[in-house]
Amino acid sequence: MTEPYRDPDQPLDARVADLLGRLSLGEKVALLHQHQAPVPRLGVGPFRTGTEALHGLAWVGPATVFPQAVGLASTWDTELVRAVGAAVGDEVRGFHHKDPSRVGLNVWAPVVNPLRDPRWGRNEEGYAEDPWLTGEMGTAYASGLRGDHPTYLRTAPTLKHFLGYNNETDRHLTSSNLPPRVLHEYELPAFRAPIEAGAAVAVMASYNLVNGRPAHLSPLIDGELRRWTDGEVLVVSDAAAASNIAGGQGYYAEHAAGYAAALRAGIDSFTEDDGDSGPTVARLTEALERGLVDESDVDRAVRRVLTTRFRLGEFDPAERNPYAAVTADVVNCAAHQELAREAARQSIVLLKNEDELLPLHGGTVAVIGPLADTLHEDWYSGTLPYAVTAYGGLAARVHATFHEGVDRVALRGPDGYAWADETLVVRADADAPSRPTYFDLFDWGEGVVALRAVANGMHVGADDNGVLVNDRAQPGGWVVRETFRLVERAAGQVVLHHLATGRYVTAGTDGVLRAEAEEVEGGTPFTVELVADGARDAAAAAADADVAVVVVGNHPMINGRETEDRASLALPPAQEALIRAVRAANPRTVLVVTSSYPYGIGWADDHVPAVLWSSHGGQEYGNALADVLLGTADPGGRLTQTWYRDAAELPDLLDYDVIASDATYLYYRGTPLYPFGHGLSYASFAYEDLRLSTVEVGVDGTVEVSVDVTNTSERAGEEVVQLYTRQRRSTVKQPLRRLRAYQKIRLDPGETVTVTFTLRAADLWFWDVTRGARVVETARHTVQVGRSSADIALTATLSVRGEEVGPRRPLDRPLWAVDHDDYAGTVLLDDEPRRADAVGAAEPAGWIGFQRVDFGAGAAAVAARVTSRTREAAGARVTLRLDDPLSGPVAGSIVVPTANDRHDWVEVRAPVSGAAGVRDLYLSFEAPGATVSCLTFTSGGMEASSD
Repeated sequence: MTEPYRDPDQPLDARVADLLGRLSLGEKVALLHQHQAPVPRLGVGPFRTGTEALHGLAWVGPATVFPQAVGLASTWDTELVRAVGAAVGDEVRGFHHKDPSRVGLNVWAPVVNPLRDPRWGRNEEGYAEDPWLTGEMGTAYASGLRGDHPTYLRTAPTLKHFLGYNNETDRHLTSSNLPPRVLHEYELPAFRAPIEAGAAVAVMASYNLVNGRPAHLSPLIDGELRRWTDGEVLVVSDAAAASNIAGGQGYYAEHAAGYAAALRAGIDSFTEDDGDSGPTVARLTEALERGLVDESDVDRAVRRVLTTRFRLGEFDPAERNPYAAVTADVVNCAAHQELAREAARQSIVLLKNEDELLPLHGGTVAVIGPLADTLHEDWYSGTLPYAVTAYGGLAARVHATFHEGVDRVALRGPDGYAWADETLVVRADADAPSRPTYFDLFDWGEGVVALRAVANGMHVGADDNGVLVNDRAQPGGWVVRETFRLVERAAGQVVLHHLATGRYVTAGTDGVLRAEAEEVEGGTPFTVELVADGARDAAAAAADADVAVVVVGNHPMINGRETEDRASLALPPAQEALIRAVRAANPRTVLVVTSSYPYGIGWADDHVPAVLWSSHGGQEYGNALADVLLGTADPGGRLTQTWYRDAAELPDLLDYDVIASDATYLYYRGTPLYPFGHGLSYASFAYEDLRLSTVEVGVDGTVEVSVDVTNTSERAGEEVVQLYTRQRRSTVKQPLRRLRAYQKIRLDPGETVTVTFTLRAADLWFWDVTRGARVVETARHTVQVGRSSADIALTATLSVRGEEVGPRRPLDRPLWAVDHDDYAGTVLLDDEPRRADAVGAAEPAGWIGFQRVDFGAGAAAVAARVTSRTREAAGARVTLRLDDPLSGPVAGSIVVPTANDRHDWVEVRAPVSGAAGVRDLYLSFEAPGATVSCLTFTSGGMEASSD
């Protein structure tokens, strides 16, 4: 008789339960590691989570490379993004068919962290700064990866990184401040959409803490994420993150407790110690023996693991699963190459086109710049099967010349010039060849440079022993060993500072250069002799051409990548100088910025007639760029991020409160360089006759928003018609604009189409902190239609009959500190025993405020749940003031007692006076570390007790 778990006609839940019941406790624990052990006696094979597939299959050899995720989103075309996801999913299946042990079917993509700050090192991995658009794109890509079969998954897509993760600086130690409105309105929606749609079946927790609690222990995993679907959601840890809980984060004293807490919080698969499951199994086994978890906790996690494996078809006959037949023939097939070209073409954004310089019409084109004849891979891209560069794409179709535009230098040391011997070891001694070895000096910004030897075209790096070798095709790897800073030592001399090791380069007695000196004084001084001025020579080449196309941007492995945020938005100084030199030599200059993130290119916007942006566009980038520059294709991309002029316009990178800090296009009050949604077509369009199907609607109603769009030019073109709303009056701070819908259309010359959107009044909600729920207020909304968030063509007014948000009633329910309306000098923290959030003082006299608090006939007493997180907080006071945080009348005072540890909470009672009627309430903290979770007010004296 066939075991029920092997019968594909049995219900999924029954099959999972049957197999789960046949496993021993030890076998089940072994399934909780990334590399799941086989169970031969039951025919269960090995399984591995975590195949990287962000914009192509990564780390397993040549595979189709599509534009970076931020570029895919810039297409504003969900069907195209879905098709890319399907192609990547098929290539995963094809590689798995060839080598199942190397390529697993649980894919770690897409990344749906909203792009809150363009300085984030992993900016290229996300889709947009708008959470709704991020959710749309994440759903589309995950849908492609998942496939559309009713039973089987093409792959098992995993959303990254839950939650509040937008910084690399100390990412495993920093805590993201997510007040309730930011959490529910900005962070959660991007994750909710793909889960709710059934597109994603797994989630990865993030390295950081959220409101003082490790994200891997977040109550939101079960409390929010798993409530969005009736199906099972597998939650995996990020690499070594579970060890951080009792390691760098110090949240628990030892690993067994940290792992147990993660398992209880909902982590199902531990990504630890690469392929060695031993430490994870040992820690979880210890937790079981100590009673920190029980077998039901293990069963719950294993049930989710097995559900994913069953849905991938692992235990079924191959002929029943259409995806099992996909072979490696699909990898980089002709259809995927064409799809890569179309995705790159549609992702290119025309930012400026003065005097209609573009599209180009014949003549000689000088293609210039450090990114003009090369393609770079990022950490999560696949290995390029071939590369069409900007110069290669143009040279195949027009008369083009090329100049890299970088300086060529010689490095002269005390004993001779730097050069590479026959073993590619870099030396500086009297044995140097009669003609010094020259190096091309690449400026990647923030003082970081790379050196490429002219002799063999290879980059200089340091090997594991610190010896400088000249054998690297490009800077790259998890640790980039090919970057330096030139530190001034004396007038006209520099010392090479090797960034990966932190050491300074010295010339040994054998002449070999090594990164070994701990102090700059120990480094060997070099004189940098300019052999060829890159900007000057590039300008000369530009002057001889009809048009100059300057291609600049970032190297995705340097300055702004995983583990490293950017400090500024500025282009590398050498690239800025190159643009200016070429523009001075040839007014007909086109600037192409190819980058993982926005730049502050204010000078170029003022002086260069045509500017385009593209992410690193994959293997077909050059063909796609040529299509757009030559007018074969209309530039189809639109920005999914605000481009600011300077980093000074941004809040602190670690401030996640987009509402209070006026961050992102939703709240930003300045004038950006290029706004969210911006992008030009070669055609021009007129918007007319905006109309609403009704001008008033109830909270359950819908309104049809229609507008006529006409192509007023003499060529066909693409337009992204964007719908925004703004609530005019509210009890809380509202976004200045919020994207609600869009349509991408293509119109022939003179053609008019009516674009219609359906707007649901229920989608106009915000998070009401007074009740902990969504609310749609009674209010008027401005309905806006246009070409971008700042280029609004037409507006109309919609009245919504919703709710009136009344005052808080602290005599009826506890007043949670985290639900405050305003604050200064405080930080969000954890109330871990209650799985709740709290507020602590970050500085003396920090405060939080609650608006419109209705104390009725009067409050007589308060019970406060408090703790002290610092020594100075012990014995400090939390003062309750009315109407003003600094000078308002005192209604009460709470003394914070000494706490034994971070989880030691105490209820403190105090009398209250003067708190009657509707007043604003403020809590003022005397000392940093004083922390409050909730307040419970009563009208009958000191018998108050907290909830």
